[in-house]
Amino acid sequence: MDVPGEVREQYEELLLGSVDTLPAGELLQQLAYSRTADRPLRVKLGVDPTAPDIHFGHTVVLRKLAQFQNFGHTAVLIIGDYTAKVGDPSGRSKLRPRLSDEEINANAATYVDQATKVLDMEKVELLRNSDWLGPLRMNEVLRLTATTTVARMLERDDFSRRYVANEPISMLEFMYPLLQGYDSVAVRADIELGGTDQKFNLLMGRTIMEAYGLSPQTILTVPLLLGTDGEQKMSKSYGNYVGVNDSPDEMFGKVMSIPDTLMVTYTELLSGATKREVENLERSLRDGSLHPAQAKRNLAERLVTLYHGAAAAAAARSGFDRVFKEKECPEVIQEVGISADMLRDGRVWLPRLLTGLGLAGSNGEARRLIEQGGVKIDDVVQGDASAELEAGSLHGAVLQVGKRKFLRIS
Repeated sequence: MDVPGEVREQYEELLLGSVDTLPAGELLQQLAYSRTADRPLRVKLGVDPTAPDIHFGHTVVLRKLAQFQNFGHTAVLIIGDYTAKVGDPSGRSKLRPRLSDEEINANAATYVDQATKVLDMEKVELLRNSDWLGPLRMNEVLRLTATTTVARMLERDDFSRRYVANEPISMLEFMYPLLQGYDSVAVRADIELGGTDQKFNLLMGRTIMEAYGLSPQTILTVPLLLGTDGEQKMSKSYGNYVGVNDSPDEMFGKVMSIPDTLMVTYTELLSGATKREVENLERSLRDGSLHPAQAKRNLAERLVTLYHGAAAAAAARSGFDRVFKEKECPEVIQEVGISADMLRDGRVWLPRLLTGLGLAGSNGEARRLIEQGGVKIDDVVQGDASAELEAGSLHGAVLQVGKRKFLRIS
């Protein structure tokens, strides 16, 4: 196929950071047709507002949508306020708990607000799938269910595992991929994006579109982002996440904590880097012309710039270096007081101090931090987890936990 050079360049950029484009070769054909016909492609991304905050893992697919948007195509962002009531079974070993309408609406509002940090929302076609799924009549639901079979549903990995293990699978869960596929019918999607865990749902969308007499969408999947620990996918429940609403200092510090092996991946998936920039980074790290520590600082500053601006990113880098390279305290340290409920006879138990000030999630965690040498008061390591300190002696002291948490006791 004769494809203009500019289209092929866009195609190569869109492949960067993707896993599957199915059917093979169709995306390139669509891009070429779009150029010839002067018709933007309709690129769909559906998100269920099941949580109030988004982290860098969520932004991987958002950035891919933004990339299509930058190439002149129509970004169709569907807030799955109706499908959130069903619950996506992808990767689940049991039925998700159902959310209330109030929780869904609150989460949707914060999700959209945070998505503006990645997408040009003025040019996004923002929709809610309750607008077309809510009014469906029973005969229309029956038509939708007739588009596939139980056998096809059981081809899905998570369903087949649960079926073999004799674990319950609800009919509600069977409905989820059908409803997501109907979204593609409703918006007449040319392309649908999703994580690799969404592959079954995305392919089901093709089946349903064909059943409704429409040209089936092309699908493009992106990888699930490993968290800052480099071991598990990024998740708030694992504590290995970077939130898009994190402060500049916190965001910078978290990025600096990732393993060196993740630097190229984070650059490719999170920073908006071009294919050439990623290749140059790989080459510089490989030949030793760029030290990994410097590369990671550059990455952290670039990511903070995306969410907080260049000035805040430069200040975060300077503050990080002051603390970790020059071994100095941050210039600005939050001041906190010791509340009366932490005290007993004018003294405070050190683990209780950490939990009371939000520096540890439990007394057990606080004990571990202390015993591992991770707690300092005025730069002196506190190794005794049974210590009870005079509250008066702590006035003005700087309490440090780990490498990044500092509080001054007032």
